[in-house]
Amino acid sequence: MYFLTFRFNNEEKIGILNSSKTGVIIIDEVFKKLNKTIPDSLHSLILDSSDNTLINDIKKCIELHRFDSISLDNIKLCPPISYPNRVFGVGKNYVKHIKEIGVLGGNIGEQPIFFSKIADPAIGDGDFINIHSSVTEKVDYEAELAVVIGKDGSNIKREEVENYIFGYTIANDISSRDLQAKHVQWFKGKNLDTFCSIGPYIVYKDLIPIPVELNISSKVNGELRQNSNTKNMLFDISHIISTLSQGFTLKAGDIIMTGTPEGTGVGFDPPKFLKSGDKIECTIEKIGTLTNFAK
Repeated sequence: MYFLTFRFNNEEKIGILNSSKTGVIIIDEVFKKLNKTIPDSLHSLILDSSDNTLINDIKKCIELHRFDSISLDNIKLCPPISYPNRVFGVGKNYVKHIKEIGVLGGNIGEQPIFFSKIADPAIGDGDFINIHSSVTEKVDYEAELAVVIGKDGSNIKREEVENYIFGYTIANDISSRDLQAKHVQWFKGKNLDTFCSIGPYIVYKDLIPIPVELNISSKVNGELRQNSNTKNMLFDISHIISTLSQGFTLKAGDIIMTGTPEGTGVGFDPPKFLKSGDKIECTIEKIGTLTNFAK
């Protein structure tokens, strides 16, 4: 199933894509059939789905009943979770990207590099990225697979990681390269307002089993920039989640960005940083395309 948050008739709703992926079923109608309390957000639904029972009930209900759909043309997609509790990033997780970032730290580590990403709020599909031209001159895009945690857990064993995943989405880990270099750390350069784009959907984990091997790409104004596969990660999803959880409790609704492949703007000669008016499309197989515009 593909879960989404959207605006329709000036109201924010949770929905599920229909089988043709042309429309959205409002989740309120499904929960009425199930005689269950309607969740007020996708984050709330994730909190209620830790043992998979609710998700199975939703699937069966949709199979048994005919629900009307609203055309995707008539809604405004929002970030699946506008205010996630926590967003974590993984740095330098594709070897070719490590080589292209050079001065920002082009060495291969023995363990994942983690950092915090602020989403207050996140932006979603169709939203604008503020490139903050008064603060930075080198704003970059980074297409990434993002994992949504489905239940709380710490000291998670690698072989048990999938039990703690709710699903997957796309993230654009927007980054200021000059601020990264200036501050000699990543937090400032990765956390200007609007620098966390997530969406368009959260795909439930049964459609994307581990090991996750998905084509991942990005385009700027139609020009293909990144083109790789998540199998090229230096540290796979099981390694990332297990390592992060050691002595640290991951919580339902946490989002983990898993790193970006080569082809970011900093890797070109001369570099190709974002400028006002640019259209950025991040695409991941089986999930969809996350589109944003620089301003």
